[in-house]
Parts: sequence; structure tokens; C-alpha cells
Amino acid sequence: MENKAKIVEVKNLVKNYGTFCAVKDVSFDVFENDVFGFLGPNGAGKSTTIRTILSLIKPTSGTINLFGKSLIDNRNFILSKIGCIVEKPDFYKYLSAQKNLELFARISGNSITKLKISELIDFVGLNGREKDKVSGFSHGMKQRLGIAQTLLHNPDLIILDEPTTGLDPQGIIDIRNLILQLKNEKNKTVIISSHILSEIELIANRMIIINKGKTLVQGGVSELLNSQEIIVVFKVDTVDKALFLLQQSSFSNCEITLQDSSILIHTSTDSIPIINKLFCDNDINVSSIETKRKLEDYFLRLINN
Repeated sequence: MENKAKIVEVKNLVKNYGTFCAVKDVSFDVFENDVFGFLGPNGAGKSTTIRTILSLIKPTSGTINLFGKSLIDNRNFILSKIGCIVEKPDFYKYLSAQKNLELFARISGNSITKLKISELIDFVGLNGREKDKVSGFSHGMKQRLGIAQTLLHNPDLIILDEPTTGLDPQGIIDIRNLILQLKNEKNKTVIISSHILSEIELIANRMIIINKGKTLVQGGVSELLNSQEIIVVFKVDTVDKALFLLQQSSFSNCEITLQDSSILIHTSTDSIPIINKLFCDNDINVSSIETKRKLEDYFLRLINN
């Protein structure tokens, strides 16, 4: 993180609603030009945390600093440097995409030219549809228009709360590419919340996992998702025989567990064809092979608890 400014600093955040504690103890830092993944199962406290960062709700305790300043003492300055989509973007459905953006530009009080609006429409991939009414837009197109709206006042920090929820595969790819463009072409800092680890893995450089309102793990995505440390799941017809073979082989030092008719081995991707050949050479039928990273397995256990 050398030479990178700290954009967001959250320390020991707590938010209670009466006797219910939605956020118990969350701390994290976001640095300039990060795509920061905010990950956790539904109900983990992600949206509550995001709403406190946006000062939509007041935290019970803890501190929030953005751009090196206290949110409590510098709210207007800080919010002027943030663009966000919380839940889903809302538009005037019977106005065109361009008219919506022109209207929001006037409401923002910033001097935003029609050329700037046209550039934003092109950036989010809606060129040619700018005159169409939003009522005819797909969910994915509305999400892209929402991102254009967040960029109207040229903010330094973009916060997107579950932006791919409800999208089809192509819509997810479009939003993913837009987020990467925000980082690489617009030099923006992005916080994206999600309950899907694989999505965060593809776009974020740093991430945090929270569950039941508490921080569980955070750090660089490449470090947390070490591709060499995976769990390989072999579904076989004779588990006992397969287990015996592994215990007599060079894989005996690997962590091995049984799960129904499957064997789970903590190993590397290079080992998969070797183990598969070992089974086949000893008349063990392998009906499927699946791989998942240790962090993914950990995250899935959180969701299922």
C-alpha cells in the first residue's frame, strides 16, 4: 500500500437496532484506486455498514474517516466526493436515459454539459439508446445507467451495493467490465458488496469477508485466494479403497477428508491428473472431479451455517 492514499478507514464499527446488533465489530481500510470487495452472506451486515459510510444511518459506536477526514465533521465535503448505488437505481421511467441524467445533473447543482452526459452514456455502453424511455430498459441497462448517474459529479469513490443481483450472465459481465473500467480508465476507487465470492475474485484486488456483523478475514485477493491451495473433490464408487491408495501414495501427507461418496484432498491443481490416474489404474471409477479454493469452502460453510 506504499504511496497509496487511504480513502476509507472504518474502525470498530457497531450498529444496534434496539437489542439487535446488525454490525458488531467491523474494521477495514480502502486505498486509492482499489476495487475493494465487501463480501458476506445475506444478512451479514454489508448494507448496514455501507449505509453508515454514506451517513444514511448513524453508527452506535466506532469511527469512519473518508479522504482523511471524519465523516461526522465533514459530511457534505465527503459526500460530494462519493457516487453510489444502494439496492437498485431509480429513474423517471417515462423519460429517456439522457433526460434522466440531465435532470439528475441539475438536481446535483453541478454544472454538467450535455457533452459530458453524452460521454457518460457512451462509457456505460448505452450509446444509441439515450433517447429511449427507461421504462423499456432491461435490469442490466438500468444498472449501467445508474453507474452513469453516479459519475455525473465526477466522484473519487464509487460504492455499489450488490450491483449484479438479478442480472443475467451477460448483464453480470457488462457490470464487471464497467467496474474494471472505472478503476483502469477513470482511476476511481470502488467498493463493491456481494455475497458471491467468484464475482469478487474476478474484479477486486482487496477484500473483506464479514458474517453476523463481524470481520472474519481481509487482505489482498491474490493472497487470500492462493490458486495453489485448493480442495479437490473426487466422487468415486469405492471410497475405502480410494482412501487406502492415497494413504499409501505420495499424497499421504495431504489433508484428506471423507464426505458421503466423495474424497476431499487439500492439494494443488497439478496433482489432479496424477490422482485421477492412480484411481483409474486401480479400477476405481471416478464419476466427477470438482475444485474449490480453501477460502471458498470456508465462505460456503459460513453461508450454510
